Amino acid sequence: MNKPRIKICGIRRPEDVELMNRERPEDVGFVFWRKSRRCVSRETAAGLRRQLDPQIRSIGVFVDAAPEEITDLVEQHIITVVQLHGHEEADYLAELRKRIPGTEIWKACLIHSRDDLMAAQQSSADMLLLDSGLGGGRRFDWSLLQDIHRPYYLAGGLDPENVVDAVRTLRPYGVDVSSGVEQDGIKDGEKVRRFIRAVRENDGMRKTEKESGGEKA
Repeated sequence: MNKPRIKICGIRRPEDVELMNRERPEDVGFVFWRKSRRCVSRETAAGLRRQLDPQIRSIGVFVDAAPEEITDLVEQHIITVVQLHGHEEADYLAELRKRIPGTEIWKACLIHSRDDLMAAQQSSADMLLLDSGLGGGRRFDWSLLQDIHRPYYLAGGLDPENVVDAVRTLRPYGVDVSSGVEQDGIKDGEKVRRFIRAVRENDGMRKTEKESGGEKA
């Protein structure tokens, strides 16, 4: 199994970018939802993107934003992927695809029941991000994901201590973390390092007794 991609969300300071350039997650998230304490302006995001290693993707996080706002950020190369976290339906996604063809679109889905998961799997988005809330940092019932049939990023309540269990149990395409690598609302270098190391150094699967060298005596 390939190692899951790692997304560190809520980047908003030059110090955060320096940390990302050192630790090199595959993706970082800029939040453009004005009700979030991690929200950044277009100008701030543009400056951070210029400092960010070009090999790290910048994900724009939106909640019911005007398509024009998203289009501008993509066309100005401030973000390379769009993550929708509101009530955006299929017609909204179709409109975005006309405006920004070729841009990857993710849909964040809140999972509280099996019905939520079934609905999420019908999304026309290129990628799902499965979460418990809008940046609440709470874990949902992972057992609900046993029947999922498409790739997804796992979010909600992840931290350096539980991410290995999440990866081994669920085998997600990627993992997304924000508050789980913060201290007093600020990205913490040691927590980020531990989180990334935990994902990249685990074997990604539970070995059976046969794979481990035979049955127990």
